[in-house]
Amino acid sequence: MANHKIAVLAGDGIGPEITTAAIGVLDSVAMKFGHKFEYSFPLIGGAAIDTEGAPLPQATIDECKKSDAVLLGAVGGPKWDSLAGHLRPEKGLLGIRSALGLYANVRPAILYDELKNVSPLKNEVLKNGLDIMVVRELTGGIYFGTRGYRNGTMGREAFDTEAYSVKEVERVAHIAFQIADGRRKKVTSVDKANVLESSRLWRAAVARVAQDYPDVELVNMYVDNAAMQLVKNPSQFDVILTSNMFGDILSDEAAMLTGSIGLLPSSSVGDGKVGLYEPIHGSAPELAGRDIANPIATILAAAMMLSGSLELYAETECIENAVKKALAKGYRTADISTPGCKRVTCSKMGEVIALNVLNG
Repeated sequence: MANHKIAVLAGDGIGPEITTAAIGVLDSVAMKFGHKFEYSFPLIGGAAIDTEGAPLPQATIDECKKSDAVLLGAVGGPKWDSLAGHLRPEKGLLGIRSALGLYANVRPAILYDELKNVSPLKNEVLKNGLDIMVVRELTGGIYFGTRGYRNGTMGREAFDTEAYSVKEVERVAHIAFQIADGRRKKVTSVDKANVLESSRLWRAAVARVAQDYPDVELVNMYVDNAAMQLVKNPSQFDVILTSNMFGDILSDEAAMLTGSIGLLPSSSVGDGKVGLYEPIHGSAPELAGRDIANPIATILAAAMMLSGSLELYAETECIENAVKKALAKGYRTADISTPGCKRVTCSKMGEVIALNVLNG
């Protein structure tokens, strides 16, 4: 029996609904395997702005740091779009990643056999399957660089700065190569080295790290070509390693190849013990309160949390199998619904998967 403290950052939009479904599945895991999960519910994003006046209160940082892992729903929404950049909900997400030292975001994109019919790709493109891991640098690059406004030659202009240090690139590259070494032993490093100085540094640093992993093949690819190749021939990719902004875009593209962005989880990790686990989608405010969101990505994020931070590997496999069983039995939320399926609500999908955990 193990006792674990989990900070649940429900956030905004559909965040409370999908994290509630995930907690129900975790409770089934606890019951089945004899664990005890203790949850706390700190505020982040718009919910924190409304209550505390800031997107990331210090109390939230403190609570996350003393937890064993963090499960996040989503942040943001049009309600807060008029706020200054440093006060917007997304600043809370960037801030908690930085505060916990989480510099690598790991995003799997896997196509389930049961969902090939909802992928936008043709069957002949998917004949070799789809199993890609995107490793995105998380605390550097243009999202964290110097920004502001100035007077330019054509009037008022805004600027954002892309900057990377060798250390920032090397540490995330090591994670990508370690993951690839346990998979199909190929890393595709995505950059724009034909244009950007930061990408030239990136490419050189990745090449040096590659020397530590002689069994792993390194392929360099420009980001525009990578975006095209993901659609044209996705099976060529094993692990994609890339920068913060490029990773943000490419991982969403890879996700949609699986049929829905509502299916895929992610983990944010660093050198510390506390990891952050979340779905890759946003807060979808248009779906909030309607019980129609897809909770599978958040449930699978909870599964990643169990193995990634809590070292509960059998429990992770149990959740993954429970999700596959629900899909095999035809259960679908609105985003992956097809004729003849068993269309269910967000909460019902959570209940089905939780029951599969207990009966698995």
